[in-house]
Amino acid sequence: MSKGKVTVLGINGHIGRAAARAFVDAGWSVSGMARTNRAPLPGVTFIKGDAGVRSDIEAAIAGADVVMNALNLPYDKWDKGRAEAQLATVIAAMGDSGKTMMYPGNVYNYAATDRVMTPATPQHPETPRGAIRVRQEQMLERAAKAGKFQAIIIRAGDFFGPDNTGDWFDQAMMMDVSKGKIHHMGGLETAHTWAYLPDLGAAFAQLAEQRQTLAAFENFHFEGHYVTHGALMAAIQNAAPRPVTVTPLNWLMFQLLSLAVPILREVLKMRYLWNNPMKLSDSRLEAMLGPDFGTPLNAAVAASVGKFFVEKKLAA
Repeated sequence: MSKGKVTVLGINGHIGRAAARAFVDAGWSVSGMARTNRAPLPGVTFIKGDAGVRSDIEAAIAGADVVMNALNLPYDKWDKGRAEAQLATVIAAMGDSGKTMMYPGNVYNYAATDRVMTPATPQHPETPRGAIRVRQEQMLERAAKAGKFQAIIIRAGDFFGPDNTGDWFDQAMMMDVSKGKIHHMGGLETAHTWAYLPDLGAAFAQLAEQRQTLAAFENFHFEGHYVTHGALMAAIQNAAPRPVTVTPLNWLMFQLLSLAVPILREVLKMRYLWNNPMKLSDSRLEAMLGPDFGTPLNAAVAASVGKFFVEKKLAA
C-alpha cells in the first residue's frame, strides 16, 4: 500500500532524482515533472511540463500529498529576480492546498565566519547569491505561516553520489582523473560539508512520512559528511581502481576562463565556501533520522568513484 503521493518538480536534476528514488524505495507513489523524460527512473511516472508555467505545475501536483521542489535555474541565471520568480510560480501553484512542499537548502545563507550552523544560526549571506537564497526561504516561510501549505527545508552541503554529474565532485575534483590526478578544492586541513545524494534523498522521504508531526514551516540542517579536503582525497585514492595523485585545483585557470565564461565568474564568488570550515549541525534532525542513518564516508565515496571510473572506462 502506498504511503502517499509525491510529485518531484525537476525530476532530471541531481536532488530530484535522488529524492525520487528514495520515495520509491520507501513505498510512495511517485511522479516527476520536467520538460523531457531525459533519464527515466523505475517506479516514477513522468509528467511533461514547464516549470515556468503555473498551470503545468498545478496539473502536475494536483493529486500529490507532497511536492518535492527540486527546481534550480542554471548557476548564472539566478539574478534579476529570476530565481525568486521561479519559486513564486511554484508557490502560486501550491495555492491554499495545505500540501507539503519539501525544499533543498544550502549553505549560501551563511557567512564564512559561521563555523557551526544550526537552524537557529542567524543568516547573514556573504554574497548576492546567498541573499537570493535567503529571500527564497523567506517567501516559503511567509506562505507556510499564512496557512497556505507546509514548507520543510533540508539544508545540505555539496552533493556527490553514484550518478552525480555536473557538480564539483566530477567537474573539478575528478576532471583530470584520466591523467592520474585528482584535485582538492581548499587546504588539505580545512573541513567541508558534503551530502551523499542517496542519503539526502532518504532524509527527505523520512521527513515526509513525519510531516504531520511538524510545524507549518521547518528548517533542518543535514550534516552529511563533514571532513577535511585531505580526508576526502584519501578516500578517493583508496576507492580508485588505479593510482591517482592529489594536487590542488588550479583556481587561476578558473579566473582566466571566467573572462569569457560568465558562469565561472559566479562560481568564483563562492570560493570562500572551500577556504572556510562551515559545518551544518542539527541534533533534532539526527534524532528523527535515527542512529543508524547514513552511509559511511568510505562506502559513499567508493560507490561514487567506482561508477565514475567504469563510465570513463578507466577501471583497472
